[in-house]
Amino acid sequence: MGDLAAEHLRVRLAELHLALRVAVDRQARAAAALTRPDLTPFCVTDEQVAVLLSHVDATAEAMTEPPTPPPDEPESERHLRRLATTRGTTLPLDSLADRFGLTRSEQDALLLCAAPELDPGYERIFAYVVDNLNRHAPSVELLVAVLADTPATRLAVRRALGPTGRLRRYGLLRPHGESPVEQAQELFLGAGVFEFLLGWGGDVGLLGHDPGEVTPPAGRIPTPHLDSTRLTALGQALARGDLDVVGLWGCPADGQLDAALALAHAAGRPLRRRTGDPAADLRTAAALDAILWLDTDDPPEFTGAYLHSRVPLCLTGLVPWRPPALLADRAYAELTLPAPTFEQRQTMWTATFPLLAGEVLDDLAARYRMTAGDLRAVAAVAAADARLSGDEHPAAEHVEPAIATVTRGRTSGAVQSITPRRTVEDLVLPAAQLHQVEEIVSACRAWPRVAESWGFAHRSPSCGVKALFTGEPGTGKTMTAEVVSGMLGLELLKVDLAQVVSKWVGETEKNIEAVFRQAEDTRAVLLFDEADALFGKRGEVKHGTDRYANLEVGYLLQRLEASDGLVVLTSNLKENIDPAFTRRFHFVVHFPRPGTDERHRLWRQAFPPAAPLAADVDLDALRRLDMTGAGIAAAARSAALAAADHGSPTITMRHLVRGVSRQFQREARLFRPSELGPYAGLLTDNGTRGS
Repeated sequence: MGDLAAEHLRVRLAELHLALRVAVDRQARAAAALTRPDLTPFCVTDEQVAVLLSHVDATAEAMTEPPTPPPDEPESERHLRRLATTRGTTLPLDSLADRFGLTRSEQDALLLCAAPELDPGYERIFAYVVDNLNRHAPSVELLVAVLADTPATRLAVRRALGPTGRLRRYGLLRPHGESPVEQAQELFLGAGVFEFLLGWGGDVGLLGHDPGEVTPPAGRIPTPHLDSTRLTALGQALARGDLDVVGLWGCPADGQLDAALALAHAAGRPLRRRTGDPAADLRTAAALDAILWLDTDDPPEFTGAYLHSRVPLCLTGLVPWRPPALLADRAYAELTLPAPTFEQRQTMWTATFPLLAGEVLDDLAARYRMTAGDLRAVAAVAAADARLSGDEHPAAEHVEPAIATVTRGRTSGAVQSITPRRTVEDLVLPAAQLHQVEEIVSACRAWPRVAESWGFAHRSPSCGVKALFTGEPGTGKTMTAEVVSGMLGLELLKVDLAQVVSKWVGETEKNIEAVFRQAEDTRAVLLFDEADALFGKRGEVKHGTDRYANLEVGYLLQRLEASDGLVVLTSNLKENIDPAFTRRFHFVVHFPRPGTDERHRLWRQAFPPAAPLAADVDLDALRRLDMTGAGIAAAARSAALAAADHGSPTITMRHLVRGVSRQFQREARLFRPSELGPYAGLLTDNGTRGS
């Protein structure tokens, strides 16, 4: 590839050498017309002024003439391109031009800036062309002089080489120092460009980047909730100049790009995002006739530049950001964007995966409230998984793992992310409680359709599904929350109450809001384990702190009711929960201590298939012991550790009796030998005899 790249540069530089000769001849004629060795060092002569006036008159007259069309490509260049095609590759300069949309004159500007790195002799030629030996580096003035032969063409090249032109916006050319006069600005190649042009390798995508550029994402997904008459009217008002600031509020972070692009599309203008320097952002947006997009979830520093400019602004955020000075000085309007309804989500899922069955798409639309950005990510991950499996198109078995990849793992210090691993087969519950758990899953799947299609959301102030699990420790409350999450295909976020509750006034509410927002953004199940500390009863105000504690509970009531996801609370005693919370739960499931049959299943599940159980292990005897599921699992682990510690090849009944005894001690319970029946004698054994 290097040989073709070098030959391509030689062909293009040969053309530029002709242009350099023209520029040198032009400078020589100008110098001959203006030079008077006897007077030039001391004054401007009458003859010189007359020559200069004629020159500027001709420049002004020709400024509005159409620019000279670019010359045709020589046959030698087309031949090189055909050779590259036969090798299955692309000439580096062509790759650069295609990637960044460079015109032929912009490509020539890059080559002229690369020329001094090929031969230092170019520097003195450049100094001669600009008539200044101190300016031997490529500059805007030099490039204009070489690449343009008419005043109109010079203006076009000058604009292309400016700060808002493609070469400098993408960083393919970088300015050296600061010049008070733009035409004297020196320019150098960006990092890696020279090596890439010579075919020495590199990634064309890494050679340049415009941080403010916003391009519509590939694989457009319809956003019917954004196709509103109001949004279209706002965009058209921006285009006419009737408005110059529009706020779009209420959309999550992942959906703001699509909202801003919808507004820009309605206005018929490109979209740019802020990069940090308000004045520079506004100048670039003005030069490109673009809308400047400000994501106000991270509020920008408000400066006077936003007031002085009339560049259209698009503000997006979950909550409004309305600086009074901006609203007073500029024409402002806003729109609160609705979340996509169930039917609209069906449309989005169908467009993303048109080959999936309708009932599968309906289920996905009911379970996941995804933005178009999330869906694009899911589609890309599912497509990659399908290709690895040898499938042409993603199927349902590829989509579910892709959803988990996109939505899970966005945790913070206040929550612990739990990926559900246990299934409903692992649950050991009485039939009534198991039926309630299945009802919770069914309700979560059906709620979007009931709330939106059937209109119940307008009649009920409560959103989503809320469940309270009560019962003694170890009866399976937390495990059931994990199983429910797995049945729904959702992540489980377990709240760390120590990180949420704060002694500082107002901080607890902020932490609660962050926890709920994270669960809603990731479509996760939110679990408040041992929720008594946060959801406890409000009391009489006797001390100053009591009032603030009651305020926290009141805020939590409101936030729980407003959450549109599944929220699960666990508590050892239902009576500890404030009654105002209890009436907001759609499901209250009490987890009793397991009975004899349940304990038998729990003992069977406590040992993995690979665990070496001895023939003397009597699960029928063990199931008569009053133990919870967590206690049985802990006793089984203690027995396995004891067996391994003493080098026993199997886990014997003696080890199990020892494990049960230790578990009773941990629970501060009395373990009577009579409960073991024929194995009572093993209780006094230390577990080592006969191992």
